[in-house]
Amino acid sequence: MIRFYFILIFFLISLLSFSRAPVYYLWLLAVGVTEFPLLFAGITALLTATGFWVQKYQLAGTILGLVTLVIFLSPVVRAYWAAGDVKQDMAQSLSGSPVNFPGSRQPFSFWNLFKSTKDVPYKTYTYVKYPDTSMALDFYPSQLKGNRPCVIIIHGGSWAGGDSRQLPELNSYLATKGYNIASINYRMAPKYQTPAPVEDLRAAIFYLKLHARELHIDTNNFVLLGRSAGAQIALLAAYTIYEPALKGVIDFYGPADMVWGYSVPSNPLIMDSRKVMRNYIGGSYSQVQKKYAACSPIEFVNKQAIPTLIIHGNNDVLVSPEHSRRLNLKLQQNGIKHYWLKLPWATHGFDFNLNGPGGQLSTYAVETFLNTVCPPAH
Repeated sequence: MIRFYFILIFFLISLLSFSRAPVYYLWLLAVGVTEFPLLFAGITALLTATGFWVQKYQLAGTILGLVTLVIFLSPVVRAYWAAGDVKQDMAQSLSGSPVNFPGSRQPFSFWNLFKSTKDVPYKTYTYVKYPDTSMALDFYPSQLKGNRPCVIIIHGGSWAGGDSRQLPELNSYLATKGYNIASINYRMAPKYQTPAPVEDLRAAIFYLKLHARELHIDTNNFVLLGRSAGAQIALLAAYTIYEPALKGVIDFYGPADMVWGYSVPSNPLIMDSRKVMRNYIGGSYSQVQKKYAACSPIEFVNKQAIPTLIIHGNNDVLVSPEHSRRLNLKLQQNGIKHYWLKLPWATHGFDFNLNGPGGQLSTYAVETFLNTVCPPAH
């Protein structure tokens, strides 16, 4: 009987592979369920294997256990399905430029679920000083010799939290592939409001150019990569600062339309998104309408916009995939090279595990995009 109840609990948990989490802590659990599927599948398999004999509730538990096992493994199967289309879709979406796919990896591999990422040592530099504060960045040098492109990473955290050490595995991975990585801190809400983070990002680019010789940076090739709130900052900077050295921007589940985002808030049991936006922008939409438009990246997409990579999970409960749909449409209307990687099973923060189903596919897309818009010299 106890075994049956345990399997029932795991069955309910497995449903997070297909449905959106209703509360905050279940969202955190959903990241684990979808990006560490073998862990949950393994526990379920052990529970199921203990009751193949037929006694009261044992048969029902075994059947439910097998169903649960299949559901837990579904992100792996769905990742294989998605991987089958990635190469063709990216080649078509980024047509006009040679699309350079990574020769060393596939979009998704079951065996890579067991891999780990080698850490690359980084150094911390103060890149800008203000009268009341200063901002630092963590620099991961390219592990290949010569002057190399630089990817600037902008962390998430609702514009009020997080730091440059957030999700560092991708930084190390890209450094081994020939890219310099600068993961920056920026001024945060509620003390500092938009456009302060974009100003910080501009200062970071200036600093990296100024110190390009010692850091071995190719000053003609920069790409911005932001997650969540950081993606809003990255997109807004990419479409407004008109820096010729910026060759592309990568948007991990970012809010691209701040006006629409305020009108359709997220589930309050997950996050009070309107409060988060008020703290960052300086008031409600009715109070500061122009500021909402001024910090909406989608408002600044035009025919001169730079190539864009969009990555979003359909089960995102913090930032609606509608933001990415709207950005994708605006980029299409303006003829901008871009690619939208859709991950049907994934939720917000799915790239917590770089080698999970969503982590593998997104890393492949990021590496392909970087190799295409600013290939490192070989």
